[in-house]
Amino acid sequence: MRGPTEEELAMDAVSSLAPSSPARALAREVLIRGPISRADLASRLNLSVASLTRLSKPLLDAGVLRESDAATATAIGRPVRPLEISPDAHRFVGIKLTGDSAAAVATNLKADVVDSSERSLPSHDVEDVVDAIVLAVTDLGPMHRFSGMGVSVGGKVGTDATVLRAPFLGWRDVPLAALLHERTGLPVVVENDVVALTIAEQWFGAGRGEKDFAVLTIGAGVGYGLVINDVVIAPPDAGLGLVGHYPLDPSGPRCVEGHRGCSSGVLTITSICSQFAATTGEQRSYPEILGLATDGHPAAGAVVQAAGTALGVLVAAIANLTMVELVVLSGEGMDLADVAATSLQESLDYHRDPEAAPVRLSRQPSDFAQWARGAAAVAIQRTILGTLH
Repeated sequence: MRGPTEEELAMDAVSSLAPSSPARALAREVLIRGPISRADLASRLNLSVASLTRLSKPLLDAGVLRESDAATATAIGRPVRPLEISPDAHRFVGIKLTGDSAAAVATNLKADVVDSSERSLPSHDVEDVVDAIVLAVTDLGPMHRFSGMGVSVGGKVGTDATVLRAPFLGWRDVPLAALLHERTGLPVVVENDVVALTIAEQWFGAGRGEKDFAVLTIGAGVGYGLVINDVVIAPPDAGLGLVGHYPLDPSGPRCVEGHRGCSSGVLTITSICSQFAATTGEQRSYPEILGLATDGHPAAGAVVQAAGTALGVLVAAIANLTMVELVVLSGEGMDLADVAATSLQESLDYHRDPEAAPVRLSRQPSDFAQWARGAAAVAIQRTILGTLH
């Protein structure tokens, strides 16, 4: 009979803690702020050094935490070793579901991607999609090596991890987490894709250490995530893509819902391609259009620069209404922000009070692996907080 692996022993050390255990709060602080000194940890958690030592010992013994190799000197000259997470104490899997495929990544405890896989969806039938997800996970290794699975989907997800609405799949009320748990035996969490990406940026990405920031994505749709006072704002309607209806250009093209000049009608990949085709009569891919704009093609340049101006309006609206100073730009269509950087910045500046703090823009990678990593980050978060079932 196979004995428990080191990863499974480390998982037991975490899963045995009560959700309200201060040791979970300690692990969270080390995970998102480490390497961090014991003195700083004690101060942030309002713990005595003795209590901190007691709470950290089982996590150190199990290999979840470790002392950093980088020692620092104290005021009296004694070297101390900050605490950090042992990244390989767990493996997680993240899945990004689209209308075409299940893109999977395996990550360590710090959400670093260590392997990836992708399986096409033979259909949107629930059983076929579950089969594709299981195959994608199997590509990454045996199930027992993973501590949990996260799945992100473009749509509305209930508190019980039921997919309430997924337009790209034509789904309503699908108990996806329960179906995957039955097939894999793993704890499974399902989350809206933009919410998952926001959590990944909060714990492991550009938002690490930031109390307030926003995430804006462009791809097949337009997505928006928000963190205020270190809390992800994710009400049930977060999965409806409401920012896609935000008006940007009163003379712009209509979206599929009939709204003129809304963000979906102006900024999405499909919209950019349609606008170019309407102007030139040519069918070109999104990367081709961006490339033409870079090379000085007048029609492509006009479409792309107008979209950059509209993107600046949207970023300014987010910053003005929420008063965040950091906006993370991501998604497979966000290369627009690079090609139209000047138009974006000029528009953003125009719609901001000149005495307002500058808005910091952080560009993040735009491939599907980032979305899948976001799903894994949700599973990591729920594991550390004790809410992954």
